[in-house]
Amino acid sequence: MGPGFVVGVFGVLILAHAAYSTIQYRGLLKITEEEFSGPPMNVVAELLLGLVFCMWAGLTVPGKFLSILPDSEENRIVSLPANLDFMSFNHRGKVFPMELDVKLKL
Repeated sequence: MGPGFVVGVFGVLILAHAAYSTIQYRGLLKITEEEFSGPPMNVVAELLLGLVFCMWAGLTVPGKFLSILPDSEENRIVSLPANLDFMSFNHRGKVFPMELDVKLKL
């Protein structure tokens, strides 16, 4: 487990605590018969901090982003398998004409 994973778990725990705090706050408002206008500022701060931690973990845990090289041998076009069971030739695309004689007016 790397540091990014630990930060992600910590961010999820912060978000869970913010949800629990909001539920407790709404229960307190029901007891005092006040109207709910929004969560308290400390819950909003927890939500933002948890969001930042989860976003950072989500971007760092999967790994480094690599560029795609178009001329690489690893980027070959995958050929269709010899098994043609899943190929369907009876579909709605046959209602369209094969050749369109449409000229663009410039």
